[in-house]
Amino acid sequence: MARNTFGTLFKLTTFGESHGKALGGIIDGCPSGVEINIEAIQNELNRRKPGQSKIVTQRKEPDTVQFLSGIFEGKTTGTSIGFIIENTNQKSKDYSHIKDVYRPSHADYTYDQKYGNRDYRGGGRSSARETACRVVAGAVAKQFLKTIDFQAYVSAVGHIQLQENDVINIEEIEKNPVRCANAEKAIEMENYIKQIRKEGDTVGGVVCCVIKNVPVGLGEPVFDKLHAQLGKAMLSINAVKGFEFGSGFEGAKMKGSDHNDHFKKDGTTKSNNSGGIQGGISNGMDINFKVAFKPVATLMQKQETINNKGEKVEMIGKGRHDPCVVPRAVPIIEAMAALVIADFLLLNRTTKA
Repeated sequence: MARNTFGTLFKLTTFGESHGKALGGIIDGCPSGVEINIEAIQNELNRRKPGQSKIVTQRKEPDTVQFLSGIFEGKTTGTSIGFIIENTNQKSKDYSHIKDVYRPSHADYTYDQKYGNRDYRGGGRSSARETACRVVAGAVAKQFLKTIDFQAYVSAVGHIQLQENDVINIEEIEKNPVRCANAEKAIEMENYIKQIRKEGDTVGGVVCCVIKNVPVGLGEPVFDKLHAQLGKAMLSINAVKGFEFGSGFEGAKMKGSDHNDHFKKDGTTKSNNSGGIQGGISNGMDINFKVAFKPVATLMQKQETINNKGEKVEMIGKGRHDPCVVPRAVPIIEAMAALVIADFLLLNRTTKA
């Protein structure tokens, strides 16, 4: 399997499977002398880990990160940062019933066709458990990017979504299990997810992200536009089906006279339909984007599918699964955004050198 590395200068390579001994990664390109707060990194992992509330998978994993290299006396050395996260609560027998069966909308069929075999235990390499490695690397990137703020929150679960007149309160995000920035909507979303779970079904949602204090000039004007790399980062996350930044698809309904962001004397703009990016390059305004997640494909209901002999069969999901992924996706979105910004900041330094 190729292409396990993300980034150009600030790079992350990950390894491991959902039910293997451990997951892990190597971070290359992080400058030396960056002070590393291990507790802050662990806190980011705790936001993503399973079993943290009644509305997520009940797999119990401590997700404790162990750093193996690249950090000495609390600072990065400039060499490769190696780390692992041990798997401690696998229940591989929960997946024995799908050994020869292709689950609808999973990677089972495509992995089998591409590689000739697959790890059916929790999806193996295709499992969203791999994103724990991204959260570690993103947390390291955040500590390199101390002046830049990354804030993601859930804005929609199924048909329940934040409206323009709803108050966005960042302080509310970590106070509710949905990670919604509005207390009232959070209760609605939580109750809906619980209802969906009782039905043996799943539901999708949307995560919004705002990046503040991004310097002007990050991004390349042709193929490596800043928004293109952010889109690639987000679309590489399991279950993501859509990415839009700035005015997004709503911008297609507007006239140019309404959509244009007019400048003020200081170079900032009166509106921000561009989403903080113009010509593929950051303009100093807040970067904002949305990421859409599909419903989890594993249902606790009977579904018709086929096995590896092409025979029609019936299956029902077993094991521990999220009825909705968006609450745990929030720190993953922030992590991938941090990796992109860190990479472009280093690329900018080499361009100006």
